[in-house]
Amino acid sequence: MNCRRLLYVVVWFNLCVACTFIQVSAGNASNFSKCWFPAIYNFGDSNSDTGAVFAAFTGVKPPNGISFFGSLSGRASDGRLIIDFMTEELKLPYLNAYLDSVGSNYRHGANFAVGGSSIRPGGFSPFPLGLQVAQFLLFKSRTNTLFNQLSNNRTEPPFKNSVPRPEDFSRALYTFDIGQNDLAFGLQHTSQEQVIKSIPEILNQFFQAVQQLYNVGARVFWIHNTGPIGCLPYSYIYYEPKKGNVDANGCVKPQNDLAQEFNRQLKDQVFQIRRKFPLAKFTYVDVYTAKYELISNARNQGFVSPLEFCCGSYYGYHINCGKTAIVNGTVYGNPCKNPSQHVSWDGIHYSQAANQWVAKRILYGSLSDPPVQIGQACF
Repeated sequence: MNCRRLLYVVVWFNLCVACTFIQVSAGNASNFSKCWFPAIYNFGDSNSDTGAVFAAFTGVKPPNGISFFGSLSGRASDGRLIIDFMTEELKLPYLNAYLDSVGSNYRHGANFAVGGSSIRPGGFSPFPLGLQVAQFLLFKSRTNTLFNQLSNNRTEPPFKNSVPRPEDFSRALYTFDIGQNDLAFGLQHTSQEQVIKSIPEILNQFFQAVQQLYNVGARVFWIHNTGPIGCLPYSYIYYEPKKGNVDANGCVKPQNDLAQEFNRQLKDQVFQIRRKFPLAKFTYVDVYTAKYELISNARNQGFVSPLEFCCGSYYGYHINCGKTAIVNGTVYGNPCKNPSQHVSWDGIHYSQAANQWVAKRILYGSLSDPPVQIGQACF
């Protein structure tokens, strides 16, 4: 009898160990499983514009791009943007701008972001989010038709490989980095109180755009909140500091408060749209926290003061990056010799080194809701 009980105990113990091993193995497997995104479709402003302003308005001139791409980067930075580090993480090519017709390949996605764009029309740019989405819908329709026509030909032309496959649109990752210009334009032309009152309408238009994409098959969304606009050197220079309105980092507190209120309402809206579209995946990404952490610890991370910038001038003479001027024998506007030591590239946009630092903070889930890395955003 005792032997039989002992046998039962041994068998039960072995079963428990086996089940535990299976569970642990399954858990480890899920940790290493990744989504397969054949393409990225991005919507936004200059923080993720990879060539639209350059193509449409011949803007973004050298020395933009000097640290990585060369003089024809099309990016408002000395090198790569956060969206570029996202594509690198997903093993995809850098995104070509939808408005750039020269040498572009759209097999693995397209970038509809345009520098200066806002969610609502009537801001700094004629390409608000609604128009970007309309361009995407036209792009999707026309490329699907073209792909099917090419597939019916006996001899396929070489450029077929530059056209997205129709089935990839529903598998793609849809990314957003927009809203900063809605706040900036509002602050320039109205009061902070009026901008706060406008946030619900701004976000209503944002989620109308998201719903349009959902209606045509988009299912995985990666949504950045807006950064600490009060920490941009431009904001500090053109804002008249008042007692208690500038924090220890030199950031303009009322502007950052506005950005945080926008982000709070954006996050609430993301939660609501998750309930409305349970078949889709929405990741809210706290870019604000990542950027503010960098600014707060800039010197410890090897950067100079975050209020310094590398290209252009706003002190005494306003000279945009890419231009120079000689005043009383002094040349203004030449870039610094060490862009990688600056958080800010031109007083408004971040340097490649800062973009890389922020990307490392946001791409692996620690600042996301839900806390998933970008390669698992489909789960």
